Amino acid sequence: MRLPNLPLVAPMLATPGTLPAPDQDLRWAYETKQDGQRAVVYLPGDGSVTLRARSGEDITAAYPELGALGGALGTTAAVLDGEVLVLDERGRGDFQLLQSRMGLARSPGRAARRARQAPAHLVLFDVMHLDGDLTGRGYAWRRRTLESLALEGPFWSTPTALVGHGEEALRATRASGLEGLVCKRLDSVYEPGVRSRSWIKIRNLRTVDVLVGGWVPGRGRLSGLPGAVLVGQRDQGRLRYVGSVGTGWSAAERAELARLLRAAETGRCPFDTLPRAAEARWVLPRLVGEVRYSTRTRAGLLRQPSWLRLRPDLAPEDSAADLP
Repeated sequence: MRLPNLPLVAPMLATPGTLPAPDQDLRWAYETKQDGQRAVVYLPGDGSVTLRARSGEDITAAYPELGALGGALGTTAAVLDGEVLVLDERGRGDFQLLQSRMGLARSPGRAARRARQAPAHLVLFDVMHLDGDLTGRGYAWRRRTLESLALEGPFWSTPTALVGHGEEALRATRASGLEGLVCKRLDSVYEPGVRSRSWIKIRNLRTVDVLVGGWVPGRGRLSGLPGAVLVGQRDQGRLRYVGSVGTGWSAAERAELARLLRAAETGRCPFDTLPRAAEARWVLPRLVGEVRYSTRTRAGLLRQPSWLRLRPDLAPEDSAADLP
């Protein structure tokens, strides 16, 4: 369905990569990588607002507090790019809190209740249409245009982008515990639906040593092998469950891990709380592994974990670091 006077625009996507070369630094802008739900915002100029997810799904009803944005530009029609967040007590996007808001587009009553408990905040970072198509304009021009709209409100904002100083910007996101950085070439046009090298995303990944306390059998070609391992860290004498890791092994590494897990089998769950893992098999927590992850949930679980390597050089008691 097309909106009055507005084209549907698929969001432009960033390509994973690294910082631009130092001699190219001033040709790029740097934005904080947000930990939220991507949203294309349609303002027809009649006081209404429509939000569409990256999939194209209409998610407007899930975020009723953003309805007032519909009148922010008066009768000017616009299509904006942004990200819906739910902020924690430090003012940072918390994906776990956001999950309680996602998927409520068909439940307006629940959406309204959750809006009072965990209000959404829309971060705006691009404009693709403003009484006409802007996708062929360069990023720097679009960014100036977006900032001139002064879209600042109780549930939305337009954070500034930094031109140049990429290394400093990346260090700042790491020091603040933010998800990462998005680098955007100043002369880049907006490419709807394209994963472009003109936008580069850098995710801040952390590593942590964990103890393997269980595993879940794989299926299909992984039958008889671990599909995922259940890991934890020592916390005041207890083994605290911190998540399930299901990626990062070669075929040979997975087979070797299966051998080690079978040798450590036990009938008792070693974690202080029973993980929600169907068909879990428990092992004595003596295998130490190094895991890469992006952030932790409020409950301390690892987000987007990936296995790096076994750490036979570490004793099981060495896995107590980095607990929140």
